[in-house]
Amino acid sequence: MTAPLTPSQPPHHQPPYDPWQAAAQPSGATAPHGHLEDGPGMKTEVLRAAVIMVVVAVSGLLLASLWVWLAPRVPLISDGKAVYLKDTEGEQAMGVDGTFTLLALGFGLVCGIVVFLLSRRGGIPLVVGLGVGSLLGALLGWKAGIWLGPETDVVAHAKAVGKGVVFDAPLELKAKGTVLAWPLAALAVHLGLTALFGPRDPEPYPAPMPYAGPQDDVRPDGMRPNA
Repeated sequence: MTAPLTPSQPPHHQPPYDPWQAAAQPSGATAPHGHLEDGPGMKTEVLRAAVIMVVVAVSGLLLASLWVWLAPRVPLISDGKAVYLKDTEGEQAMGVDGTFTLLALGFGLVCGIVVFLLSRRGGIPLVVGLGVGSLLGALLGWKAGIWLGPETDVVAHAKAVGKGVVFDAPLELKAKGTVLAWPLAALAVHLGLTALFGPRDPEPYPAPMPYAGPQDDVRPDGMRPNA
């Protein structure tokens, strides 16, 4: 004969479920039934980060086009011997830097929001891809804007237009540090959104109390009436 199971002897002597141990299980580990936890693997995250880096970097061409279109022109004039600023008190040169900075901040804001919406889980590869892509996009926008803008050879341009004719100076950034506006804005926006609206780790349930049997007929002194 076999003795019946009692509450103090669970079937097969299985240990009680510990939610704290389950919460500490690393991501990607094997679950009790042999299934992997949800979430992309490292290769998938790296591939996704590489795609984001390329797309963000290529968008620097759009930055260059907008910079050429919106930046104020710096007028130059030649007397046949030298080239001078037509308006010596103008602030067009400062406006060129300011336009690039505002555009770069706008691109960083948009990139940070779009990348967060595409992948709310975040991750180090994604952040690195966003930062590197933003920096490359800013550099590409700077160099491509100069190439798409007015003639960079001022002397040849002055000879081509002739003496006393006003022409536009080439685009240039006086403050080279403005290329960091895009990556800094993108990372700040993305990390801020991830901290505010990103997924949270589930709170583990408290461990169940061990079963102590019926408590109805236990006296205050801890002894049972029939003991």
